[in-house]
Amino acid sequence: MTEQTAEAAPAHRYTAELAGEFERRWQQYWDERGTFHAPNPVGPLSSDAPLPADKMFVQDMFPYPSGAGLHVGHPLGFIGTDVFARFHRMNGRNVLHTMGFDAFGLPAEQYAVATGQHPRKTTEDNIATYLRQIRRVGLGHDERRRISTIDPEYYRWTQWIFLRIYNSWYDESAGRARPIAELEAEYAKDPSWATLSADERRAKIDSRRLAYLSEAPVNWCPGLGTVLSNEEVTADGRSERGNFPVFRRNLRQWMMRITAYADRLVDDLERLDWPEKVKSMQRNWIGRSYGARVRFAAGSESIEVFTTRPDTLFGATYLVLAPEHPLVDSLTTAAWPSDVDGRWTAGAATPAEAVAAYRLAASRKSDLDRQENKDKTGVFTGSYAVNPVNGAKVPVFVADYVLMGYGTGAIMAVPGQDTRDWDFAEVFGLPIIRTVQPTEGFEGKAFTGDGPAVNSGFLDGMDVVEAKKTIIEWLTEQGAGEGTVQYKLRDWLFSRQRYWGEPFPIVYDEHGVAHDIPVDQLPVELPEVDDYSPRTFDPDDPDTEPSPPLSRATDWINVELDLGDGPKMYRRDANTMPNWAGSCWYQLRYVDPDNSERFVDAVNEKYWLGPRPEIHGSTDPGGVDLYIGGVEHAVLHLLYSRFWQKVLFDLGEVSSDEPYRRLFNQGYIQAYAYTDARGVYVPADEVVERDGKWFWNDEEVNREYGKMGKSLKNVVTPDEMCDTYGADTFRLYEMSMGPMEVSRPWATKDVVGAQRFLQRLWRNLVDEETGQLRVTDVEPDEDTLRALHKAIAGVREDYAEMRYNTAGAKLIELNNFLTKAGSTPRSVAESLVLMLAPLCPHIAEELWQRLGHTESLAHGPFPVAEERYLVADTVEYPIQVNGKVKARVTVAADADQEQVKALALADAKVAELLGGKEPRKVIVVPGRLVNIVA
Repeated sequence: MTEQTAEAAPAHRYTAELAGEFERRWQQYWDERGTFHAPNPVGPLSSDAPLPADKMFVQDMFPYPSGAGLHVGHPLGFIGTDVFARFHRMNGRNVLHTMGFDAFGLPAEQYAVATGQHPRKTTEDNIATYLRQIRRVGLGHDERRRISTIDPEYYRWTQWIFLRIYNSWYDESAGRARPIAELEAEYAKDPSWATLSADERRAKIDSRRLAYLSEAPVNWCPGLGTVLSNEEVTADGRSERGNFPVFRRNLRQWMMRITAYADRLVDDLERLDWPEKVKSMQRNWIGRSYGARVRFAAGSESIEVFTTRPDTLFGATYLVLAPEHPLVDSLTTAAWPSDVDGRWTAGAATPAEAVAAYRLAASRKSDLDRQENKDKTGVFTGSYAVNPVNGAKVPVFVADYVLMGYGTGAIMAVPGQDTRDWDFAEVFGLPIIRTVQPTEGFEGKAFTGDGPAVNSGFLDGMDVVEAKKTIIEWLTEQGAGEGTVQYKLRDWLFSRQRYWGEPFPIVYDEHGVAHDIPVDQLPVELPEVDDYSPRTFDPDDPDTEPSPPLSRATDWINVELDLGDGPKMYRRDANTMPNWAGSCWYQLRYVDPDNSERFVDAVNEKYWLGPRPEIHGSTDPGGVDLYIGGVEHAVLHLLYSRFWQKVLFDLGEVSSDEPYRRLFNQGYIQAYAYTDARGVYVPADEVVERDGKWFWNDEEVNREYGKMGKSLKNVVTPDEMCDTYGADTFRLYEMSMGPMEVSRPWATKDVVGAQRFLQRLWRNLVDEETGQLRVTDVEPDEDTLRALHKAIAGVREDYAEMRYNTAGAKLIELNNFLTKAGSTPRSVAESLVLMLAPLCPHIAEELWQRLGHTESLAHGPFPVAEERYLVADTVEYPIQVNGKVKARVTVAADADQEQVKALALADAKVAELLGGKEPRKVIVVPGRLVNIVA
């Protein structure tokens, strides 16, 4: 825009400057009046006004306050939930919509290691930036309910929930968790209980707790002094950060017994209104499978394997143990058998040398790498086992493609029916026996399909189902195995060697026995430390022990406490909880953020989160009414949250046994990035397109499509968009780019389209020269009422189903109708503004006030369509002659098929085409078209 045109622009045109002025004013208005405050039934957030029975709890997935701030992709889901919440609020519902922060995280701790700045300072600065950005977009949050996981008053209750889980056990006969005291009381009924020592009784109780200490295999990186997640380990077994060796080793850490809930976590998915893709991902992660446990005798030992295909047992030609399997040492012989195949020894002089070298190599690989590595490796232990069905002697190998974490850590290898086993057998020259008849014409290697059993003795000719049933019965009779259910799901490793996390509310006595901190002494707060980095070691020394940052705070670690038997010295846990902990229950704290007596009041929890079978059906589990976030959290966060919720439900702490009744995964906003001939990224906003090619400073560049990020030089921020166009234009553009669940490319040049629509709508209601209203007080005519109520019906349905892009299109269609009409009746203008409000709340509030209303429109009323204006008086039929549309005819909406046919044949164009001849066929599709075959 030139300077001259800018000067000539009307004084009251809807521009970014004007939008910014009243956006700030309305945001202040909402804040001062508590427009979005949602009253609770009881407590400090309750109200004297009658409480609406019809409520709606809308929640965004907990954001982490990144130091980089937001780019335009981040608010997509936030704006979507805001539109949904505003729509339901305008329909009279009590809507709870707020946002807090999942604020513990590794980035702030890494920044502290590098700079010495306390992670709290970094995190709180980031939160301030985040809040400034999301407030500018006009999100209608109940600010009173904001929480942050780093606040001691919040993690006091995270620690309290941990203790509730710690002091519980899972009663399989009752199918639920119960207090540990009840288990102790049950044990005490047995006379033998009194004969056990205190340590023995404690060990028996501790072995049943839902939170327990265990020696768990971890990725230990001595060079970094910390344990790494699988995702932080490269394919060659080194740390992603620093490129240090990573070793698999056992470490005593806290675990959560999530496996006790495996069946409920799978079965209850059917009760949830979630995307099928997410349900499938959770089912696969839990990995419930039905099969058999089979025992192979190996000298004085017995090797137990789990298999989902016991019908293939006759084809088991070797066994494989995970390198960590406890029987490896006892099965490794002193010398190789005289007839050993050279391929089985890895060139080692003895089995012990071969196995030790192989175990060391395997310890440097992640589980993911071990599973995905196509090169099959392994060594022979020197021992053989006996196949129970045929007495065949089968060699026992150690190989890293078998994981200790799934099944029993040992497999029976059936190369004829398993691709990995076939590949291993080919490398090591092992026998291959098919036990399932391949389909006719099959010429591949392992056959993984179904078919009749072959080479399987008494199973021959049976189909898979019958063969499984028969072999399980046989194994049970022989005492060689039994049918069972197996899960991929492992117990949740709950310790982190970090500083910036929730401290455990546990101390250890002089004997290393764990004791829980009394509830009245919570929270256990993080101490100050001089150095936030863990102690590092020789990168190649796998036998070192982690020394977390908290271990340096000796005055905090060593503490005198009175736990009921007088003051004694105890040692605190130097680990912290994972950052998943705070996000497992935050929806409950949103409900009652200021409660100092309980983590949530039962009345408030039941109102906002309790089951409503009268609305959602008899199997309704309760939970948040709408939870929106990315599909990347489909498994871990959602699975952990469901686990905690079910434990709390079992213990009578909450009324809902699922945290989230309905889940919606929004798509992502992606962007183009550009690289020059060197492969270096160039600023995307400086690239121009010419003749289908892209240029930067007149140099042709390559275009790629994907993420938005600083390193790609293609970041666009919400601040830029609000400065250039206004928050409402930004909101409207994001919601109009496509369906909410679909990812879409960002194009700054297209944002102006949303601005032009708002300018046209503004112009229909406000005189750009004078700022006065342009609406008329005349009654709208029939055509206008039909256009209005058609829009109302469509927009209502679209908002309810989160089809914001089509809702926007219908508003544009109605506005275009009014533009052509030349004037806007007041009643139509008011309905248009109300319909616009969820998408573009600031301009809607401004226009609503200018239309003479003194109260905010945030609580509606949202327009309701009148049915009589939705019924058409006439219907237009396109007329096809020999498959091509040649004419159109308008008929009464209640005309029958014969009347429609007669009017179509009477049309002048149709008559001319028929030339006086009778058509061979006339087909009338009611309400749609007439098809004439001449």
